[in-house]
Amino acid sequence: MNTLQNSKAVKLINKLIDDVYQNGIIINTVVDDLTTLRPYTIDEQLPLLAKATRLAAEHISEHETFSIPIPQDDPIVEGEEGEDEEAPKPAVEAVEVDPKESLHYFFCLIRDIDKKVNEDELREYVAALNAF
Repeated sequence: MNTLQNSKAVKLINKLIDDVYQNGIIINTVVDDLTTLRPYTIDEQLPLLAKATRLAAEHISEHETFSIPIPQDDPIVEGEEGEDEEAPKPAVEAVEVDPKESLHYFFCLIRDIDKKVNEDELREYVAALNAF
């Protein structure tokens, strides 16, 4: 099982989701809640969630926002033989970031990490946080 099981941790991630949705990013509260959530992820041996919560807390604390864009799906184009292919990506892609929306999505991924696509997108967030 790669999802949070502890009822306190589940309540905390749901609180983070609700708080960001309703109030936006209140830096001290979000950082404190992420810092509180991280030990649960370690206790439950969820290294991806532990890393994601640590990196997000550090990022928000340092930059006073969440500057990481929501991972984008690769566009699909129709191939010559009717097969779908990935469209070539532009060399540099300018992505506009809505910090509140992106952080809300990030927290939803943590809550629903048991879905493979969510795990993949959370890994993209972790990579982006590392690269920032």
